[in-house]
Amino acid sequence: MHLGEVGLLTNDVVRLADFYKFLLEVQNGSSDEVHQTIISEETMLTIYNDGSRKNNNNNNICIAFTVEDVDREYQRLLETGAKIMDKPETRPWGARNMSFLDPDGNRIYLRSLAK
Repeated sequence: MHLGEVGLLTNDVVRLADFYKFLLEVQNGSSDEVHQTIISEETMLTIYNDGSRKNNNNNNICIAFTVEDVDREYQRLLETGAKIMDKPETRPWGARNMSFLDPDGNRIYLRSLAK
């Protein structure tokens, strides 16, 4: 068994999808206002509006991405005005982590693993 998909429910698919396309440096060729698949390899990342109203008060889930250079990603995120929760910091176990909120308030972690 493997995790097949992480879906983010949102009121504004285009806004949130555009943010993740910028973050992940990918394009999906879509401007669909209801559903967009951002990553289609391994575990999929989809942005979806199921028609219900979201309160964007998400406190029970986070998403973590492993990146080559957390500090580079931190600088890119500063340009977007993303709300940084934790600046890049090297943890005692060797990983370098940071966290921020996406436009809907989901907590996102970026990490670089020690080599």
